[in-house]
This record gives sequence, C-alpha cells and structure tokens, in this order.
Amino acid sequence: MLLSYRNLTVSFGGPKLLDDAGFTIAKRERICLLGRNGEGKSTLLRILNGEIEPDSGEIEAIPGLRVGKLDQEVPATLEGTVFEIVAQGLGKAAKTIAQYHHLLHEIGEHPEDESIGEQLDELQHQLDQTGGWDIENKVENILQRVELDGDQEFTSLSGGNKRRVLLARALIAEPHILLLDEPTNHLDIPGIHWLEEFLCKTDIALLFVSHDRAFIQRVANKTLDLDRGQLTRWECDYSTYLMRKAELLAGEAKQQAVFDKKLAEEEVWIRKGIQARRTRNEGRVRALKKMRKERAERRNIQGKTKLDLSDAQQSGRKVITVNEISYAWGEQALIDNFSTTIWRGDKIGIIGLNGSGKTTLLNLLLKKLEPNNGSIMHGTKLEVAYFDQHRDQLDDKLSVAENVHPAGEMVNVNGKPRHILSYLQDFLFTPHTSRSPITKLSGGERARLLLAKLFLQPANVLVLDEPTNDLDIETVELLEERLLEYSGTLLLVSHDRSFLDNVVTSTIALEGKGAIEEYVGGCEEWLKREELKNTPKKGKGQVTNSPLSALEEPPKRGLNNKEREALKTLPSKIENLEIDLEKLSSLMASTDYYQDPQSDLTGDAKKVEALEIEILKSYEQLERLETN
Repeated sequence: MLLSYRNLTVSFGGPKLLDDAGFTIAKRERICLLGRNGEGKSTLLRILNGEIEPDSGEIEAIPGLRVGKLDQEVPATLEGTVFEIVAQGLGKAAKTIAQYHHLLHEIGEHPEDESIGEQLDELQHQLDQTGGWDIENKVENILQRVELDGDQEFTSLSGGNKRRVLLARALIAEPHILLLDEPTNHLDIPGIHWLEEFLCKTDIALLFVSHDRAFIQRVANKTLDLDRGQLTRWECDYSTYLMRKAELLAGEAKQQAVFDKKLAEEEVWIRKGIQARRTRNEGRVRALKKMRKERAERRNIQGKTKLDLSDAQQSGRKVITVNEISYAWGEQALIDNFSTTIWRGDKIGIIGLNGSGKTTLLNLLLKKLEPNNGSIMHGTKLEVAYFDQHRDQLDDKLSVAENVHPAGEMVNVNGKPRHILSYLQDFLFTPHTSRSPITKLSGGERARLLLAKLFLQPANVLVLDEPTNDLDIETVELLEERLLEYSGTLLLVSHDRSFLDNVVTSTIALEGKGAIEEYVGGCEEWLKREELKNTPKKGKGQVTNSPLSALEEPPKRGLNNKEREALKTLPSKIENLEIDLEKLSSLMASTDYYQDPQSDLTGDAKKVEALEIEILKSYEQLERLETN
C-alpha cells in the first residue's frame, strides 16, 4: 500500500465535499476518480498533492512518498525550452543544468559573445564537480520516453505537445503516484492514443479524473466514485462499474421510498386528535424524531442537467454547398480543393490533428472566413448557434444570469416565458450562483453556462467546437441524447471518440497538407482507415492477414461528360422530388382527403412509393458519382 486516508472531511461552508471518507492507493493501480461537476474531485487531487489541508482525517503513507500532478490547464506564462521546463520537475538540483542548456541556445544565436562561453565553462566545471550530468541523462531519458525534442521552445508547441512536456515534468521526479486532471482535454485523437499506451505501460500508480469514456475504459483498472461526500471503491473496469452503480442506485431509491412512506404514516399518526395524543407511545415518538433527523440529513443525488434545444423553423434541404475551396495560413496549406454538400439533418463530425485547421474549416463553412479559392453557398432560412471551445462568448464582467440574458428577468424557452433563475436551475445553477460573477465558476460550470446561453437561441444549424471538455459524464451523455433527437443540422468538432461515434452519421477528416477525406460513420471508421494506411503493403503474390484488408478500395476513375452533368443536376432533382413527396404526403395525411370522393387513394399511394424509390436511387447515384 502506498497511501491510505481514513475519516477524511472537507467543507467550504456548504455541504461537505468529503464526509468521513476513506480510500487507498496501491502500486500499479490505475484508478479513475468519478463524480459529478462540483462533487469535489479536483479538491481531492489538491489534497493528495499537498496544496490544501483537509479539515480532519488520518493519513498513512510509505516513507518518502512522492506525488506528481498533471493539471488540467497549461500555464499561460510558462516559457523556456522543453529541456528547461522538464528539468524544473527536479527542483533546485536541476537549476544548474537548465542554465547550461539555456546558455547553449544563447551561444548558438550569438557565437561572437565571449562572455557566454566563459559562463558555459564555469557551469560545466560545476556540473563536473557535483555530478550534474546525471540529471541531464535523466531529463534526456524522459524526453525520449515522451517523444519530445528538448531544444524546442515551449511556446512554439501545439497544445497536445505542451501537455506532453508537463507530463514529462511530472514524471522526472519518479513519483510513486501520478495525479491527472482531465488529461485528454485539448489532445487530438492520436495524442490520446499515445497517452493511453504510455499510461498502460507505466508502473506508476495513477489517480485520474476524466470525462472521456473510451479513455477510462482503456486505462482504468479500478474506479473510485465520489458521490455526496462519500468515496466508494470499485474493483472493476469502467463498463462493469456502470452496471453495478446503476444497481446500487436502484436499490437505494427503493429503500428511500419505503422510508419516506413509513415517515409519512408516522407524521399522520402524530397529528391525530387529543385522544390519540394521550395514548401515544413515547418510544414511537422518539423513533419519529429520529426518522425526521435522518430525513433532514439525507443528501439526495444531485439533479441532472435539463438540456432542451429551442425549436427553429426548418432550413432549406441544402444547407451548405462547398465548391473546390482552398485556404492557406501563410505558406501552410490547411484546405486544398475541398468540395462537399451538407444537407438538412446531417450530423457531421470534424476531426484531425491539433493545428490541422478544424476550427478554420468551421469558420469557412459559416462564412466567417473567405476561402483563398472556390466558393461556399448557404441554403435558405439558416439559423446558426455556435459553441466555441474557448468559451469566448462568456463575459467575465457579468454574472451567470447576465451572461445568458443581459436584459430583463424573463427568457423565452420554446415560445414560453420563464424566469431566468428558474431556467438556470435546469443547468444546476442555484439562485445564489446565478447572481454571482462567472469568475468563480469551474471549467465544467462554464461549459454548462455556455450551453444554457446557446440553447435559448432558436437554431436549425448547431455548431459545437469541443463541447465535452470539462463536462461530467452524465451531462455528456444527456447532451448526446439531445443531439440524437435534434432534427436540424449538426457540425461537431471533438476528440471524444465515444461522443463522436454515438452522435455523428459522417465524418470529415483533415489529414494534413490540405488533404480532407469524408467517411460514413464516426471516429471508429476513421481509425480503421488510418490503421489500414499504416499497414505495410505486401509484395506481389503476398496475402495480408490484416482484418482491415477488406476495406481497401479500388483506384478511383475519372467521370465522363454525362456523369459530370448528372453530378451537377442530381442535387436539385432530389430536392424537387422531396418537395413533391412532402406535398403528396401532407395531402394524404389530411382528414379532408379521405372525405373527398375524388381522392384516388390507391393511385396516390403508388405515386408516393414511386417517388420514394426514385429519391433513393438518385441518392445512390449521387453517392457513386461523388466517390469517383
């Protein structure tokens, strides 16, 4: 056993975040800490890291226990080379070697400066005397493990590689326990895959908080559940935990229902007339008082967020038409000759490496940016709601309520007036919190606040850029449900593999150097394609044993003149057919139709069937032409 806590209590004035709780961490355990936003997960990590002290509790740890931590956010002020920042994890012992590497960079830029050379000689002598070169070897070894170049400037790195640097800094001190707070935030899918593999191979004990269900399932071999101040340990993987927790909550609900019924019966008894009061049993009265106390102290499960999208008028059938667009940032081509058509009701995922241009593509599709070449046309009656990953739509100077609705106390929710405080309670904001500035909100609360603001806006095109970052799993799953029910068009940028696979029907993948591919399905299909690309090609006459070999496609051929003309005319043909089908279906759905003796039910039914068949054939033809 590395660490054990007993009778742990923490409170910041409200309900206890930890109420006489306890847990243990042993060697090689990979524990996922689960709980709703606001339950106290980050607080527990801070206690383990020595940042705050609990109100009470007993701790037992091995002598010299070392704890490392990877925080949720990358510090904005962090500067220096990768080597220097990683070396910081060794404290004062690494200061000399960090200075040495800094001067090496300096002399590379200013070789004529003799004073730098003199300083280097002095530091080299110090390192020779103190054995400082061992520290350099240590840093180089950890950099090799995390696949980083120590000479790179930290500020020049992508968000994902910055996270790797901070991970290396936490690992350099060889901790017994590593704490990770939302480690997959802002990582692209290959980066998440790398982190999964790395963590599964390490011998270090892990305690991590994450909303990424695929990541949890892959990495965790134990689960620690924080619920209403209590910590419950589950000796199983994530999927098994979900089943057992559901059974536990169902049993708890039954027990509470029996208790509440008994309490109600006793309250009726105690309120009987004078005669009943004279004959009442004092032991029964004492039992009732005890039941009242127990009910008052009960902590119910935190309510679920209520996510209801505001309805908007239906958009035109064709939402966005993209014709051979290109876009470059300086000399870097982000999008090269890309064409597509987005139809009403499409749910499209957009994926790619960090920096590949996903947000840029969104801005192009929304006409916030103009392409260097090509054209983008919007359909009719578009009403767009946009969720940005940086939460820039939120104003730190305003309160929670003012951010959602700056003027007045009433808001319009699907045509019905509601008080702003009542509406915000659907997103788990108390009246007190709703009046408070948003600077006090956690990352998860900020995400819920932006959803509250967004869902007030009637929209038939919903654009979500990394919406799941910082949300708890229950809210993510509820958001999934609402998006599946959503009848409008969805454009979704996300690195959450489970979320993508559960929501989208097709995927646009930015594959670097301007190349873009479209796939049917979600992230899983894209990963299969990527695996196929990376599979070594077999020589002539050799047979591959890869199960993905069946996915290989024949080379594409060009279109002839007739096919090119059909490709141009098919979308408008489909739209006209669907209009005819909608008119005929509406006519046959009216009561007047069946009362009119002139109505030809049999003939019209055949027309509906014929239209449906023709539409289906047209879509199939369009798909064939677009893939050639």
